[in-house]
Amino acid sequence: MSQWQEFVAAHAEGGVLDGVVARVVPFGAFVEVAPGVHGLWVTEAAPGPGSRVTVRIESIDGERRRFSLVQA
Repeated sequence: MSQWQEFVAAHAEGGVLDGVVARVVPFGAFVEVAPGVHGLWVTEAAPGPGSRVTVRIESIDGERRRFSLVQA
């Protein structure tokens, strides 16, 4: 089972996770919530890379292997 499949099997929309900001982009940040698993956190004030954050899974797109995060 891939890391993505394991993540989706263990988590659902609405779940709260701790993660680390991996990369900041103009519209938010990519947060690593499990080894090799990154979600997009759309926020206006993302902390810098390496910062620990608590986020909530807003939606999971299984077909595109993506998920979005919001502030928890």
